[in-house]
Amino acid sequence: MIHNPVLRGFEPDPVIVRAGDGLDHYIATSTFEWYPGVRLHHSRDLVSWRALGGVLDSRRLLDLAGVPDSGGIWAPGLSYAHGLFHLVFTVVDTYAEGWKDLPNYVTTAPSVEGPWSAPVPLHGRGFDVSLFHDHDGRSWLLNMRFDWRPEHDMFAGIELQEYDRTSHKLLGRPRTITVGTAAGDAEGPHLYRRDGWYYLVHAEGGTGYEHGAAVARSRDLFGPYEPDPAGPLLTSRHDPKLELQKAGHCSLVETASGQWYAAHITARPYTERGRCVLGRETALQPVTWTEDGWPRIADAIPAVTVPAPDLPPAPFPMPDATDQFDAPVLGPDWSTLRRPAGEDWLSLTEHPGFLRIRGGQSPAGRRSPSLVARRVTSARCSFETRVSFGPRTPDHLAGITAYYNTRNWHYLYVTSADDGSPVLKVLSCEQGALTARPVHVPLAPGAPVALRAELDGPVLRFSYDSGDGTKALPLELDATVLSDEAADEFHDGQLRVLGFTGAMLGLWVQDLDTAGVHADFGYATYETVTG
Repeated sequence: MIHNPVLRGFEPDPVIVRAGDGLDHYIATSTFEWYPGVRLHHSRDLVSWRALGGVLDSRRLLDLAGVPDSGGIWAPGLSYAHGLFHLVFTVVDTYAEGWKDLPNYVTTAPSVEGPWSAPVPLHGRGFDVSLFHDHDGRSWLLNMRFDWRPEHDMFAGIELQEYDRTSHKLLGRPRTITVGTAAGDAEGPHLYRRDGWYYLVHAEGGTGYEHGAAVARSRDLFGPYEPDPAGPLLTSRHDPKLELQKAGHCSLVETASGQWYAAHITARPYTERGRCVLGRETALQPVTWTEDGWPRIADAIPAVTVPAPDLPPAPFPMPDATDQFDAPVLGPDWSTLRRPAGEDWLSLTEHPGFLRIRGGQSPAGRRSPSLVARRVTSARCSFETRVSFGPRTPDHLAGITAYYNTRNWHYLYVTSADDGSPVLKVLSCEQGALTARPVHVPLAPGAPVALRAELDGPVLRFSYDSGDGTKALPLELDATVLSDEAADEFHDGQLRVLGFTGAMLGLWVQDLDTAGVHADFGYATYETVTG
């Protein structure tokens, strides 16, 4: 059986693809302001999945310096045709105050693990790009069309334009093939061909609790496209009691056994239609075809447990809970904020067996922060490390964070008191407002200290061990500020900040006076609590 979500935590906008006629299936997900850009996951049976890391792992491939919270990579499109993987993606530089700067790019590779070619710019008319490779050998780029004009609907329909794979250029003029259904906000398009029909699958209804997926078909590539008379392909909007909410944004795949599945967004709120600390996750649903040729998901709702395809079981070993930082590079579960992992600010070799992180910008900085983090995948989990740090002033900070974006986080950190002695402190930020918690723990100079964060549903607790046993701090912090819903900000009716990611747990270092300080982390353990 498949147990949903198959990709837990911050793993939205899945596009699923099978490479050729084999058993290898890949899912690519959005990464927004985090490196490596576009996370990849691999499975041979759709039951067991392993993280491969990200595609866009260098500034040659992606520049995220300065992008806004929940900007950066939106809804990539991964496809395989003619012996190459094709990745198209949007880098969102601006999305607020009625504007969106939306450059789109394409890169290719002979293997999903690279090397990936230098990205080629396509256009900036919209986002949620994907490629459709037709049976006649021609390829077509799809995207939603963004209209900035205040008197127009910003979701202006789904566009189609021919893409030349040899020259990496767009040909002809774009054509709008649908404006979607009455649910509105048509986006996330994917196109498929089956039995002489073109099937357009797209997201609708926004990204929240009204989210869904629709399907339309046409005998002609350019339409007109007839919506499925049965209604949405998938949605949770009508039933707040479903365990899997916000269901939509589907992509389809046919397995080697001839069975079809949809990969889709979902979310698991802690309360009915409440905050989703885990962000938007990825689930799978079986797809059947009616006699008159429509794809259907059972009852058009997301199920937690569904039958797996008739493929040989191919389990992957569970990753170790503890990273001893003894590998030459960071593992695939780690991400870095707004700048790629590089020797200019982190090292696994300068102090063997430790991750050395040089201090970066303040928590509000959007160009060179020093944060290495991993996704929260369970409502109940813990994260622990041991840090060696020699702060010289209050401008030097290092520790662990439960993080959503630059405006929403909790931070347990080592710093310096005014007299130069090391202390342990806690700082929180909610929608940009800082709160210094009543914590001031003196530490022995030069001695390492173990730091621990525990998420217990809506509650976050910190503890530490400076060598004489673990001590819990007398705080119960609100973990729900680490959610899409808490991150959304509107002022005077204008969108200012979006919440599209999910909670992260990580290792954070600041060097606010640029004195060249660094911290050494001896290990990092992430464990989930079941039951």
